[in-house]
Amino acid sequence: MWEYIPDGEPYVFDDPDNPGKKRVYIYGSHDSMITGYCGRELVTWSASLDSIDHWRYDGVIFEVAKNAKGQYLHKEKWGDVLYAPDVVEKTESDGTKTYYLYPNNQGGGRNGMVAKSKRPDGPFEVINWNAEKPNETVGVLGFDPAVFIDDDGRVYGYWGFKDVYAAELDPQTMATVKPGTPVLEKFFNSKSEPGIYRFFEASSMRKIKDKYVLIYSRHTGEGEFGLPASNYTLAYSYSNSPLGPFVYGGTIIDGRGRDLDENGVPMFTAHPNGNTHGSICEINGKWWVFYHRQVGLDEYSRQAMVAPIEVEVTEGPDGRVSISEAEYNSEGFRTEGLNPLKRHSAGIACYYTGPKPAVHQWPNKIFYGSYVAPRRLDGIPKGNHYDLSVNHNPVVNNTDGSIVGYKYFNFDHTHGVDNLQLLMNVVPAGIDATIEIWVNSPYVSRGGVKIGSMSLTSAMKQIKTELEADVSGLSKMRGKKALFFVMKSNTAERSLCEIHDFVFASK
Repeated sequence: MWEYIPDGEPYVFDDPDNPGKKRVYIYGSHDSMITGYCGRELVTWSASLDSIDHWRYDGVIFEVAKNAKGQYLHKEKWGDVLYAPDVVEKTESDGTKTYYLYPNNQGGGRNGMVAKSKRPDGPFEVINWNAEKPNETVGVLGFDPAVFIDDDGRVYGYWGFKDVYAAELDPQTMATVKPGTPVLEKFFNSKSEPGIYRFFEASSMRKIKDKYVLIYSRHTGEGEFGLPASNYTLAYSYSNSPLGPFVYGGTIIDGRGRDLDENGVPMFTAHPNGNTHGSICEINGKWWVFYHRQVGLDEYSRQAMVAPIEVEVTEGPDGRVSISEAEYNSEGFRTEGLNPLKRHSAGIACYYTGPKPAVHQWPNKIFYGSYVAPRRLDGIPKGNHYDLSVNHNPVVNNTDGSIVGYKYFNFDHTHGVDNLQLLMNVVPAGIDATIEIWVNSPYVSRGGVKIGSMSLTSAMKQIKTELEADVSGLSKMRGKKALFFVMKSNTAERSLCEIHDFVFASK
């Protein structure tokens, strides 16, 4: 939870160290600038298909530092920052695999970089330096590049911000337009034009059976879904051809955590706005959407997220692609539900609201209630692994009326447990208050059940303190249920405490 890899592109590739085995790799940008988007290095993480909820840090795979002559490139603070990349696997004539990385370098003359490696975890070396201008690269790909190799070996590229572009690429260069073919412009409508596509950025191409599915960040219209406009959603369109025409499919994930309040009115239960970027991947026969969320009060600490989806394809020229909308959740790959008998960081919250809606004023957001605070790990990896002892984000600004929620816990683990308690580590803020504990929903009108509460007092020391609550009634419940903490106080607009972690246990 100290790692910030937005713009995630997931792929299942061969494991170079275990022939015959495969791993799932996540590629993205790296929010290491802290006060701005992304960083000057790209890292990757991977997991064995046999254990997809245990991820390994594979290190830095690419850095922009020097050109073909060995000269350092970036001269100013934001020079050569690397934004959302893509990766593609190419099978060579001798059967070996080459991996092409497309760093989204916004340095002057270096848009459209291409780097390659014989391993999916790099290191990657740039292959398209301009022979005549050594500080520049050659190629057509621009902002948020996506590259796709079809079954017949033909290569296609997609890119664009607000307007989308596509072209068939030359397989010899993997960067330039194939001679004699055009660059297609604006084959989707942008957010400022009439139409349902409302393309914003973040192109990502996948082929599923005989259909070509383009995933992208979509700018919702004002009032769509009953909420203000936002580019915090991933959507998809599909086609019978890699270059279209495309048919709009729908929303895959909404980073605002769309839900209904106690009166059935649409609301957001996470950040009200931001950006997102990601794609879909089939792993062991099951489909997932990878995306990112905002934590903190800016857009510079974005965490990788995953959620299960259902994908159905009807083949043929009149066939359709149907992708279910994923639910913003706390489970990750543990879709059987989290174990309440294990201690969890408060920062896995997927539902955080206040007594009135948060507002978005770029580049900062104003929260009237709870939100996840970013936490970064100082230092460098120990070998190929970071120190996981600080794998934690607190939930802060827990004002009166705020709600913090988790989807989902599997309460089969606590069924029949005697004297069941909830233990929660908090830092009190010197205010008399109550934290109510609910399951299913924080609202009776939507099926919520209050199972206990714990008290904060103004006399408590403002240091990490473990609170206890009797939740013995929960031991009669079974199955996956959402868990919510509701803040109550007579002191308005002041945080009652920081929430750090919690666990259920038998007294």
